[in-house]
Amino acid sequence: MDFTFTEEQLAAAEAARGVFAGVAPDAVPSPALTTGAVAENFDRELWDRLADADLLSLLLGEEYGGAGLDAIALCLVLRESAKVLARVPLLEHSAALATVQRHGAAPLRDRLAARAGRGEPVLTVAGSGRTGHDPAELAVTARQDGDGWVLDGVQTAVPWVYDADLVVVPARTAADRSVLALVAPEGDGVVVAEQVSTSGERLGELRLESARVEGRDVVVAEGAWEWLRELLVTGTCALALGLGERVLRMTSEYAAKREQFGYPIATFQAVAVQAADRYIDLRAMEATLWQAAWRIASGAAGALPAAADVAVAKIWAADGVRRVVQTAQHLHGGFGADTEYALHRYHAWAKQIELALGGAGVHEEALGDLLAAHPLG
Repeated sequence: MDFTFTEEQLAAAEAARGVFAGVAPDAVPSPALTTGAVAENFDRELWDRLADADLLSLLLGEEYGGAGLDAIALCLVLRESAKVLARVPLLEHSAALATVQRHGAAPLRDRLAARAGRGEPVLTVAGSGRTGHDPAELAVTARQDGDGWVLDGVQTAVPWVYDADLVVVPARTAADRSVLALVAPEGDGVVVAEQVSTSGERLGELRLESARVEGRDVVVAEGAWEWLRELLVTGTCALALGLGERVLRMTSEYAAKREQFGYPIATFQAVAVQAADRYIDLRAMEATLWQAAWRIASGAAGALPAAADVAVAKIWAADGVRRVVQTAQHLHGGFGADTEYALHRYHAWAKQIELALGGAGVHEEALGDLLAAHPLG
């Protein structure tokens, strides 16, 4: 298996490192010291810089002003964003936009793609279902009414919903098919209630009560939601990898300077073994991430559907990032809980990422179902 990146993919990662170089992970109040959300809005200044660097249009075709890259390039950029805890809807916006381009009707693509590639409007996705544990497409029903659609249901923990112009909402029709509706958060029949994430970011419960959406704003293509969900989950794995890599580096730097009995604790075997175990976790997270991203980008066939590779990547990402931050806290001692030191922020973000779009257990069940439906050998 060849995980060599193309020049274009590496250029996207390099551009991302330049944009994120000046981002401070502690630019907002600590979630440990804040009642409610740490900020009302996402980092608009950073968002504008991402747009100027053409990093919001990575997956768009050249006809819409994009770079025409793939899921692998997006994951490389997301990996860099997580290292600095970038507070922008980069994953949700990029995945929603790519789905509109891939599965949306031509009028919708022409009306939305180029503008969204420049950062306006801002898109997000309601992908957590009613409770965060059930399939998102079953949480909302959609029925046709003349030239439009009427939506009813609830989606919980919608990221960046208070900043978004449009929310991509998966819904189920009476014919047991999934559609994607682009819903304005301030539209008639739409109610948003504030929720706060583990990382202190502002989420929202999206309640749809006979909310009407014009037919031109609904993606009805078969497989659109499944493709979007797989891209979202894989992007979440990229965030976990970038965060874990940064945390392990922080731990390495701390252990090299912190002394006990006159020696750096990094020289103690017990410390070195724990750090080595976490390094192995990160390499496994990396290998499974690129396998999943490659399946999505290439559309290559395999013994199992691409969803299986995505599930394996998320299992490793969820368990791996948790182990990395827990070991980091242990090796930092009490210093790891100091609210003036960034590690506790990474721990909170890691827990959010671990559970986002399904924890390890959820994806183990999904993988089991796929193995049962596609027996190997």
